[in-house]
Amino acid sequence: MPKPTTKKVWLVIEKNVFGESQSFSVAKFHTSVEEAMTYKVYLEKLNERKNQFYFLASDIDTVLDRVVHHHNKSVENGHDKPEVKPEVKPSEQEELPF
Repeated sequence: MPKPTTKKVWLVIEKNVFGESQSFSVAKFHTSVEEAMTYKVYLEKLNERKNQFYFLASDIDTVLDRVVHHHNKSVENGHDKPEVKPEVKPSEQEELPF
């Protein structure tokens, strides 16, 4: 029995940078590198944002490795800490005027 052929999927990844944080999303996927590259080039030509970039990835592991790397780097730099608001106890609240 012949082995089923698996097609390699090429992802066009959109990267947005906001200050120290970054976000990644899949803009498009193709089964040929030529189609993916063409789409990426068109996106770059149409892009007017200075904080938005595009790159190609050949599989999800490549994407996840980059995302994990950038996430870990932001955690190391302390930019990924959630803002903690102090809890206000009822006795510390101001009395309402009515």
